[in-house]
Amino acid sequence: MGSKNKLKRFKENETFANVFQPKRDELIDGNFKLKGKWNSTVFKNDNPIVLELGCGKGEYTVGLAKRYPNKNFIGIDIKGARFWRGAKTALENEISNAKFVRTQIELIEYVFAENEVSEIWITFPDPQIKYKRTKHRMTNVKFLERYKKVLKPNGIMHLKTDSEFMHGYTLGLLHGAGHEVLYANHNVYKLEGSPEEVTEIQTFYENQYLEKDKAITYIRFLIN
Repeated sequence: MGSKNKLKRFKENETFANVFQPKRDELIDGNFKLKGKWNSTVFKNDNPIVLELGCGKGEYTVGLAKRYPNKNFIGIDIKGARFWRGAKTALENEISNAKFVRTQIELIEYVFAENEVSEIWITFPDPQIKYKRTKHRMTNVKFLERYKKVLKPNGIMHLKTDSEFMHGYTLGLLHGAGHEVLYANHNVYKLEGSPEEVTEIQTFYENQYLEKDKAITYIRFLIN
């Protein structure tokens, strides 16, 4: 994407009512006014809040919002030029239960209050295979601790990935730490019984993986 296109999208995001772009200092200093008030201030209902972390172009956030009108969905990514597409689609189609936040995933506990979130989806994260990058792996121990802070008791986690490494790493970590794995599938399009929300909503990159006959994996789990 050219720099002109990115700039155009950044500017357009500023005009979108469904996009929120808190500054890092505002979050860390505890001055973000929507923390703990997403239901009352933004969605104006008491429906469950579901996050998509690293939402990319926002296809999953929008797809889930269409599928579940009685839930509220928030896509989070630091790359606003990417989720511009999802935000624009949601506005054009009047999907009022889909919002987007531009921030880093490690700041999630500054964006949401304790027990404010019901579910979290992690879709096609970078597996960060190199050992030096493990601290950025989105299902490592520190990230799971952050998610637990904002999740309600028994809040559900979802991991959907094309990386066998990420799938295996996460399963091993979950079992080792005594977290509850509710469902695990190493090839959701080839094995029967896969949840519909996992196979019927596809991202831009997922379609490319499927064209190459790459297995898509999925885990549903609780953080105890």
